[in-house]
Amino acid sequence: MANALVFIDNPGAALKKSSLELLTIARSLGETAVAFTGELSDDVAATLGAYGATTVYRPSTDDLDNYLVGPKAAYLAAAAAASGATAVLLDNSPEGKEIAARLGIKLNAGVITDVVGVEPDGTAHKSVLAGSYNTSAKATTSVTVLSVKANNFEPAPAGAAAAPATATVDVPGDAVANAARISARAEKPVSGRPDLSEARIVVAGGRGVDGDFGPLEELADALGAAVGASRAATDAGWIGHDAQVGQTGVTVSPQLYISAGISGAIQQKAGMQTSKVIVAVNKDAESPVFEIADYGIIGDLFKVIPQATAEIKKRKG
Repeated sequence: MANALVFIDNPGAALKKSSLELLTIARSLGETAVAFTGELSDDVAATLGAYGATTVYRPSTDDLDNYLVGPKAAYLAAAAAASGATAVLLDNSPEGKEIAARLGIKLNAGVITDVVGVEPDGTAHKSVLAGSYNTSAKATTSVTVLSVKANNFEPAPAGAAAAPATATVDVPGDAVANAARISARAEKPVSGRPDLSEARIVVAGGRGVDGDFGPLEELADALGAAVGASRAATDAGWIGHDAQVGQTGVTVSPQLYISAGISGAIQQKAGMQTSKVIVAVNKDAESPVFEIADYGIIGDLFKVIPQATAEIKKRKG
């Protein structure tokens, strides 16, 4: 029986880095199983095996995505029971945390969110107060549910591993959980840029862009980077909320993080402080962002960023 169960929800053609992180953590807790939704290709199954998964559980229905999170929580509870898991790991996304809360009720389990580290004995390290402190917590219940922040672990394959076995679990019907049905979806336009949470380079803008992300997008395209933003910029409607980096947004850990027109408040810092190199552009010399930046440029971003873009394009030929 598995000791850890990892929830991987509709990964697409390849597993995301965050899923590989969860699998790496799960191996430290014992035998690992996966509760999987979506199409399970041979390549994805091979990757799951390479990262230590011994069993992949599939739901008895392919209708889970047509509802809100209730049916997914019911499926995950059934998979946890089938696997005998004592720890269930999910992404720390808004949906992941909602599923974790519902799962905690169904399994009478302790729920720990915002996890940035896990010990083999199940002790979880949490990032609190906008990343200013780390705390440790351990559930006293027989099952622990952990929602884990991305980009805090280095994914590592298990080495030689056999292809995982597959099993199907029944999803119990629940009239309340199935009461709200998704009636329509609109596909988000593809930008061609990498996923923000997994990008090696991020160019982020804040209040200082004054609604114009054009120069930052040009720089991002020249670098092959993702575009991020502060909460002030997303709340103003200048860019989608899925671009928000920070305490209540996406946590990133790129090789290079370029901050333009962002003050560097503690909420922003919580989402990008593990970046390898931070470059800040701000015309306010007293901006807090310069306290965490490796390189700082005091200047108008609308002059600095286009110059950087032009030089990069020139060097690329």
